[in-house]
Amino acid sequence: MSQRPAIQLDHAALRRGDRLLWRDLTLDIEAGEFVAILGPNGAGKSTLLKVLLGLLPLSEGHALVAGKAPRRGSAEVGYVPQQKGFDTDLGARGRDLVTLGVDGHRFGPLGAAGRAARVEAAITAVGAKAYADRPIGRLSGGEQQRLRIAQALVGDPSVLLCDEPLLSLDLNHQRGVVELLDRRRREAGTAVLMVTHEINPVLPYVNRVIYLVDGRVAVGKPDEVLTSARLSSLYGTRVDVLRVRDRIVVLGAETEPHHDHDHFHDSDAGEWHAQ
Repeated sequence: MSQRPAIQLDHAALRRGDRLLWRDLTLDIEAGEFVAILGPNGAGKSTLLKVLLGLLPLSEGHALVAGKAPRRGSAEVGYVPQQKGFDTDLGARGRDLVTLGVDGHRFGPLGAAGRAARVEAAITAVGAKAYADRPIGRLSGGEQQRLRIAQALVGDPSVLLCDEPLLSLDLNHQRGVVELLDRRRREAGTAVLMVTHEINPVLPYVNRVIYLVDGRVAVGKPDEVLTSARLSSLYGTRVDVLRVRDRIVVLGAETEPHHDHDHFHDSDAGEWHAQ
């Protein structure tokens, strides 16, 4: 395992037009760390991933990914995009989706045997062998997401960037995806950086959180950042953080807790599911 940080951000800031998304973001993410990016809609969570993917330049500061400036198509970086369903009539198999990760320009040419072996190893690693040869449009959301993770892992990256990988998944599939990511970071030393609106499914696994609100940033262990005092300071208004058994519920100022199908909703501090 490399001794260098997997991701380094030094006084990083990003503006889009006249709007400041975040600033003064300084941290090192070590190999094998699991870090969650939290915050309300529009706070710049997914945009941070785009910076690390080399798709957007920083407005200020510096960033390094695996010791190098972020760039498109880095073999050191695997990316799991937001969950989007495939057309049920799509004839491509799950295996074909994973193979795209090998055939992409960043990995260069491989012989047929090498390509097949790499794809098979990635499919096996995510537990998808039973359905890898079925049409991907007919798989469940959780099965599709496992194959997306296999596609991201097929190049054996040292950094895995995940953008809302739990979106629209039921509790069982959420748990399976999170456990898969956690096993990868423990066994391979891969740093995992995940954008999520749902902290509770990942809470037992994450080492630290990055919380983005209106240009402000808080970084630390979950127990350090996810407190009433810290979030109230970030939002500039009263925010209450409640712990219900092993779950966290965040309530914004002047809002009443609303219970609907085992979800707590909050309009001021985003929406966090108490699942």
